[in-house]
Amino acid sequence: MERVRDLSELPKAHLHLHFTGSMRPGTVLELADKYGVHLPDALTDALTSGEPPKLRATDERGWFRFQRLYDAARSCLREPEDIRRLVREAAEEDLADGSGWLEIQVDPTSYAPRLGGLIPALEIILDAVETTSRETGLGMRVLVAANRMKHPLDARTLARLAVRYADRGVVGFGLSNDERRGMARDFDRAFHIAREGGLLSAPHGGELTGPASVRDCLDDLHATRIGHGVRAAEDPRLLKRLADRGVTCEVCPASNVALGVYEKPEDVPLRTLFEAGVPLALGADDPLLFGSRLAAQYEIARRTHGFTDAELAELARQSVRGSAAPRDVKERMLAGVDDWLAGPADPDGAPRGSRRPSPAR
Repeated sequence: MERVRDLSELPKAHLHLHFTGSMRPGTVLELADKYGVHLPDALTDALTSGEPPKLRATDERGWFRFQRLYDAARSCLREPEDIRRLVREAAEEDLADGSGWLEIQVDPTSYAPRLGGLIPALEIILDAVETTSRETGLGMRVLVAANRMKHPLDARTLARLAVRYADRGVVGFGLSNDERRGMARDFDRAFHIAREGGLLSAPHGGELTGPASVRDCLDDLHATRIGHGVRAAEDPRLLKRLADRGVTCEVCPASNVALGVYEKPEDVPLRTLFEAGVPLALGADDPLLFGSRLAAQYEIARRTHGFTDAELAELARQSVRGSAAPRDVKERMLAGVDDWLAGPADPDGAPRGSRRPSPAR
C-alpha cells in the first residue's frame, strides 16, 4: 500500500470561500433560534442531519433554490458579534484543515441593511478579519465581490470601496452569482477601477456555462484568477492560454458535483487541468451547503483522481503562489509543503512525528 500523508497537515492557501457559506451548521441553527428566523425545511433538515441539501443549479429554477437557501442562512447574521463569530469559526475550521492563508469572499451590500450601511458593514468584516488573524495566527484577507444580478453601477461603487480599504485587508475584487446573467463586459469598468487600485481580479467563470465564460473573464476583466474555471477543460486552446498566462483556477470539486455541474466526483476535470499546466487552488466554496471543507477537496483529488502525495503537494504550492500573501508568507508556506512531503507517513495516512504547519500571518 502506498504510504500517504495526512492532508490536514499539508500547508495550503484557501482562495475560494464565500462568507455566509463558510458558517458551521450549528451556528446557523443557533442564530436562527436567537432571532426567530424561520429557515426553509430543506435547510433545517440538512443542517440537523449533517447531509447536504439536494441541489442542482444547472437550470435557473435550481439556482434560485440554491440562492434561497443561501439567503435564508445569511438572514441569520444580524449583529457585529455574529460577523465576528463567523470569521473566527471559519478561521478555526481552516486551521484544522492545514490552511495557512485564507482569502474570504464577501459582497458587503448583502449585510449592509442590518449593519448600518455599506461602509460600516465592510469595516465590521475587516475588523473581524484583522482581529481573528492576529489572535489565531492564520493569514486572512478579504476579496470583495460584486453580484452579477445587480446593476454594473453597483459593482463600480463596490470596486471603489474595495480600493479604499486595500490597506485594511482587501486584496481582490470578484464577480459572483449566476454567470448566465450579466455579461462580463458589463462589469469591465468596475474591474478596471479595482486593478488600477492594486487589487487582483478574480471573477467567477466557467462553472454554469462553458469555456466562453472563462474567455470573457480573461478578455474583458483581465482576470488573474478564475473562480471555478473547470469548463475550460472543454477547450484545449483555452487550457494552454490559462497555463501560459499562469492564471489560477479556484477549483471546488465537491461544489461542482453538489450543484450538478458534473454528475460524479470523477467527472470533475481536475486531472485534465493539472496536466495541462493550469495553476489550481482547491477551495470549499460554500461548505455550509456542500458539506465538505478544504482538506476534503484534497482528499477528493487523492481518492477519486489518483493524485499522489507529490502531486497534492504541488496543488498546495499552486494555491500558495496564486494567493495575495506577502512574499515571506509564501516562502514560509512553500517550505512547509516541502517538509510535509519529506516527512514519513503511515499507510493509513497518519504521519508519524509530523507537526502541524505554522500558520502564516
